[in-house]
Amino acid sequence: MLLKTRHILSALFICSIIYTASAQTKLPTGVWRGALKNSAGGQLPFNFEVKDTAGAQQLAIINGDERYKVTAIKSKGDSVFIHMPLFDSEFKLKLDASGLSGNWIKHLGNSDAIMAFNAVPNTTWRFFKDPEKPAYDISGRWSAIFGGGDTRDTLVGEFKQSGAKLTGTFLSTSGDYRYLEGTVAGNQMYLSCFDGGHAYIFTAKINDDKTLSEGKQYSGFSGLDTWSAVKDANAKLPDAYSLTALKPGYKKIAFTFKDINGKEVSLSDARFKNKVVIVQILGSWCPNCMDETNYFVSSYYPKYHNKGVEVIGLAYERTTDFAKSQRTLQQMKTHFNVPYPLLITGFTPAAGDAQKSLPMLADFKGFPSTIIIDKKGEVRKIHTGFSGPGTGVYYTEFIDEFQKLTEDLLAEK
Repeated sequence: MLLKTRHILSALFICSIIYTASAQTKLPTGVWRGALKNSAGGQLPFNFEVKDTAGAQQLAIINGDERYKVTAIKSKGDSVFIHMPLFDSEFKLKLDASGLSGNWIKHLGNSDAIMAFNAVPNTTWRFFKDPEKPAYDISGRWSAIFGGGDTRDTLVGEFKQSGAKLTGTFLSTSGDYRYLEGTVAGNQMYLSCFDGGHAYIFTAKINDDKTLSEGKQYSGFSGLDTWSAVKDANAKLPDAYSLTALKPGYKKIAFTFKDINGKEVSLSDARFKNKVVIVQILGSWCPNCMDETNYFVSSYYPKYHNKGVEVIGLAYERTTDFAKSQRTLQQMKTHFNVPYPLLITGFTPAAGDAQKSLPMLADFKGFPSTIIIDKKGEVRKIHTGFSGPGTGVYYTEFIDEFQKLTEDLLAEK
């Protein structure tokens, strides 16, 4: 009887340990404040919401109107492992009474970038719990100058302010900074974004409702740039169809690359004959490429594929290793349920690689770029960059223009 009692007590003790470990690793539901720490000791904050769904936990990263769902959450003891659905990154964390702490790890081609991370539950504020009353309203369009010298670049800022809350984005010739969210406190502005692959924070002094100065942009572990801006309702970027072109004498492009399964696919294949073909130049590491892919998959391809449109994705991954590229591209294909072929070019995003893979290009400005080919196989236009849904009217204008172009090409004999 004594032995049996000991066995029962032992079993109860083990069950108690298991229950305690399980309780430790169940994340408190609600809104959290997370912060990544960069090399300068600064913090890149963002918010996320934890929910219990169908017996499992998931979280949604909050950036403006976007809720970026993450479902791959695993626990063991007091450890929490969160794998991001895109961009090949993950969190390795510990949970205690104060919240989460550990690292965000971004897997690059042949190395890892690691940033310290901590998060506290039941915290809805992003930059300040009680921000100072805003001195100005900076809603509207701005012409922003980033960097200087050879790195000087002109961007367009679009901001919307409601009280102390600030949302918006910056647009460049290669795309936009997606959904930014932050605060106006006194005469200072703060915006940040985290999407699982990229972390940004923008700060600036508000001189008045028409000028911003002393701006800083922190990106990732060590990136730092300076910027300033003036309010300009007429600010705009160069025509996205004017930045990339074919070399003189060329009207067509040609390529043969392997798809994710290792099968060779060529632009000369029968499935592309007498079709309007959209060649999407992308990388699974590129956030604007993901926005473009989502548009193609959810809206464009279903609408136009049966009318005679084909789409091909040419991927430029961070490594020339086919197996590694295959893994990251498959993750993207699965996440978006991409129905069209994604080809692994074997080239990287490094400067000049796009022209090496497609030597008929005179130049190449950035990812994503989209080549529009008519039913005769001739290149009609090349579009550089992609303004995603975070840009509001820019996004809807692009869709209207792109679909009109598609319909005009389909109508040609």
